[in-house]
Amino acid sequence: MKAILTDIEGTTSSIAFVAEVLFPYARAHLADYVAAHPAETAPILAEVAVTEPGDPVATLLRWIDEDRKATPLKALQGMIWADGYASGAFRGHIYPDAVAGLQRWHAAGIALYVFSSGSVPAQKLLFGHSDAGDLTPLFSGYFDTTTGPKREAASYAKIAEAIGIAPADVLFLSDTPEEIAAAHGAGMAARLIDRAGGAGDIASFNDLANSPIEA
Repeated sequence: MKAILTDIEGTTSSIAFVAEVLFPYARAHLADYVAAHPAETAPILAEVAVTEPGDPVATLLRWIDEDRKATPLKALQGMIWADGYASGAFRGHIYPDAVAGLQRWHAAGIALYVFSSGSVPAQKLLFGHSDAGDLTPLFSGYFDTTTGPKREAASYAKIAEAIGIAPADVLFLSDTPEEIAAAHGAGMAARLIDRAGGAGDIASFNDLANSPIEA
């Protein structure tokens, strides 16, 4: 493989960190952040209002509760989380085996990319302020839902085109079967990770041995 494309939640990072730390922090601080940053958040609120009429702040809070993968919500969450990381309220969780695997593949000259429903700025914050230090130098690029839905093959085709690598030379890692199927549909290699050791292809990045070619 010439490149590895990885999901975040449930793949490089604990679902609990996202669900129990990041989401509650964004929910608790959303209204105050919007009030304190009217100019920066106005375009986001306007986009939400077009999607659903009514109070956009209330809509955003409901979207958080529903775990909606809406691009304006992800953008605002990323802005709020930036404050949290900067203040030291939390650090990004990365599994140790994921850290070791990413470092190993980067050292081997394999290009690393991220594809997550979280915004690109939020992705950079998580890896830049991780509990293993700044991991952003390991990555060659980041993709979010502005590229397309994660469960559609066309999104993975767009990513392959954007990075200039044939889909067959890209390995995608995710904990979601529908995303694995979409990557396969675009011609990528893909591995389903199940950190509970259940029905996945792998239980950790260590299961990919010394290189993804051996997966």
